[in-house]
Amino acid sequence: MRISIIGGGGWGLALSKLLAENGHELLVWEYNPAFLTSLKESHTNPALLKGIILPESIAFSDSFADIAQFNSDIVLLATPSQFIRKTLRSIPRDIAAEIWLRPALQAIVNVAKGIEEQSLKTIDQILYDELPDAAHDKICALSGPSHAEEVAREVPTTVVIAGKDEELLIKLQEVFSNHYFRTYRSTDIIGVEIGGAVKNIIAIAAGIVSGLGFGDNTMGALLTRGIVEISRFGQKMNAQAETFLGLSGIGDLITTAISPNSRNRFVGFEIGKGKSLAEVQASMQMIAEGVASTRSVHQLAQKLGIEMPIVAQVYHILYEDKDPQLAMRDLMLRELKAEFA
Repeated sequence: MRISIIGGGGWGLALSKLLAENGHELLVWEYNPAFLTSLKESHTNPALLKGIILPESIAFSDSFADIAQFNSDIVLLATPSQFIRKTLRSIPRDIAAEIWLRPALQAIVNVAKGIEEQSLKTIDQILYDELPDAAHDKICALSGPSHAEEVAREVPTTVVIAGKDEELLIKLQEVFSNHYFRTYRSTDIIGVEIGGAVKNIIAIAAGIVSGLGFGDNTMGALLTRGIVEISRFGQKMNAQAETFLGLSGIGDLITTAISPNSRNRFVGFEIGKGKSLAEVQASMQMIAEGVASTRSVHQLAQKLGIEMPIVAQVYHILYEDKDPQLAMRDLMLRELKAEFA
């Protein structure tokens, strides 16, 4: 397969390494000039994937015209969720037509996780807005417990790829899978998108809990009630309940909430230790998608009348400077109810 990746961040690069080692031809588009120079000269980006040398067969470019000429069988979208629409709109119209309407193009796979601010749309909905109608059935989403750092080091994991076309999903499973990266399939693309977006918010909460010095009991309770909120939100958006018990739900949540590689957990941990959101973000080179998604999901939950108390408290901490200790107390002293009410 000829596979192009729009976005040379940590996840895009980890996937480029995996796919190249699976025997596919890769072209990665990266906008950052310093990153692009490093990738072209040494096939490394120590700022994002320390100690990882990418295969020499991977090509790098900052030109969408090169993506069009590459004649991709698959295009991966690996830009942060809040920049996907802007990135797609930055492609000149004639070049965009060459990319998205080529007969050779089989799949458009989003690997970012989030809900867009302002529009409050999931990424598949953004793609439906921005891509031509003829490309809509090719839209898929890849998600699951898969930190870029570990995938790049070939640490075994399993993920799920979701889309409308079962035959296409079976083909994509073969494209991505190998001895350390096993891919399942699902037709619940909205559920997979929601799980990936909302778990980042619960991971911020998990970081706050750890930063405050609370223990295992607190973490177990938080993650359990967190998946309840994710499922409640997703089902309101017409997702399938069982999706949230799978890899893009509880699987991804556990990994993101407990891992030292998790950017979202890091944000929460530092806030729990007493830093402001601005201070934490200023110290980071990569984006924690859960920060923007906290505002988007909170606003959408209010709009749809969905009860999400953990998400609400994370929102108050991040955007209204609420004291994390008070937020925890307010969660614990809410009105008592049946567990599955």
